Amino acid sequence: MSSPDREQSPLKDVLKTSLPAVVDLSSQTIAWLIEAIYIGNLSAAALAGVGFSLQIVILTFTVLLTFVVGASIIITRYLGAGNTWKANHVLAQALIIGTILSFLIAASWYFGGTQLLFMIKEEDASARLFGIEYLETLSYFGPLIIVNFIALGIMRMAGDTMLTMKVNLFANILHLSLAPLLIFGLWGFPRMETKGAALAVGIAHSLALFITLYYLRSRKGSLFLSLKEFTTPNFETFKKLFKLGIPTTVEQLVWALGQLILSFYASQVGIVVLAAHQVFVRIQSVLTMAFNGFGMASMTLVGKNIGAEDESAAIAAGNTTARVALISAILMSGVLILFKDVWLHIFTNDARVIELGTASILILAALQLPKAVNAVFTGNLRGGADLNWLMWLAIFSVIVFEGFASYFMTFTFHMSLFGLWLIQAIDEAFRTTLNIWRFRGRKWLLKTIL
Repeated sequence: MSSPDREQSPLKDVLKTSLPAVVDLSSQTIAWLIEAIYIGNLSAAALAGVGFSLQIVILTFTVLLTFVVGASIIITRYLGAGNTWKANHVLAQALIIGTILSFLIAASWYFGGTQLLFMIKEEDASARLFGIEYLETLSYFGPLIIVNFIALGIMRMAGDTMLTMKVNLFANILHLSLAPLLIFGLWGFPRMETKGAALAVGIAHSLALFITLYYLRSRKGSLFLSLKEFTTPNFETFKKLFKLGIPTTVEQLVWALGQLILSFYASQVGIVVLAAHQVFVRIQSVLTMAFNGFGMASMTLVGKNIGAEDESAAIAAGNTTARVALISAILMSGVLILFKDVWLHIFTNDARVIELGTASILILAALQLPKAVNAVFTGNLRGGADLNWLMWLAIFSVIVFEGFASYFMTFTFHMSLFGLWLIQAIDEAFRTTLNIWRFRGRKWLLKTIL
């Protein structure tokens, strides 16, 4: 039985878990955003090319969600039930697979990802060359960055958000300290432009891996990385990770493909639309990561309460987190609208990009409300292991909205940047409505995973 205090006041647990996660995840995207400002001062072509490369990186990272989400769902259930040994076992098995995959993914960035940059339509090859240089340089650090991504993702979803916040703040402060030195050649450093930007990212996040491993070995958090477990593969556990993780990987892969489609449509209209679109993508990525902090908190709390067989507390935590996220989204939308004449000037001095982006900023602000609420209810359903529902909903909505509707908005109705982002707002509202309905229907309570 659950305690009345916990049922009536889940807000403390929500804030304790979610606020560090919001800072943690937001710091990463704020770092990318500030980096975009640096790169935008090189040229619109550099901004477009590097932005396209980052979307390729995000696309390939979705493969890793098989093990991050699969492991995290099982781990939160074990932690909720008080079985830390099995939770640590699952962590080690996920890192075994992730380490192997890290080398394959880094190679795909170097050899395969650069080929996608030929999708950019331009008179010369400047944006393409900037993007290729960035992606190739980043691939050298790929294995270290990827293993750190997996370990931090599992720690974060297990509720150790204060530790992951510290690691990411270190990485992102170092990234932003190195970036201007290496991009512009300040204080005697060589001017390396987009290559320097990639080096700053690679160095910072590679060093952060060692801090992550220290926390996992020091027993300062909920999880402990056993070297014996890390060197002893368990194929039964692998099967569980695949079974739970693949639907989320497909869901996120489809979503990332949808974002790539939108960038492709923008690139076909012209370099000005693509550059403005990439500015919006950078702004949205910061806000999305803040919302994902609430979503991860809700997933953790719902999963742990289900593991503790406290269903009413799971539902209360999910609903409370959604209300907190909605209030945050309203405030963020207000800031976007209040300073709508400022945002584009921060990223570029190209008058055409600024004019186009400023004219469409209101739809970006409106998008935040359904996006915040949907992030939480998606987390609620993941905590309840209702993963197939999320996967099929993502496939349907990306095909209908990003695939077809955005094409008509862009090329048939000639709505350019505004049309691309209007479709995203409609898509987000559609999925939010269905996910709220699904969560309140409580079918996810019937899911068994252990």
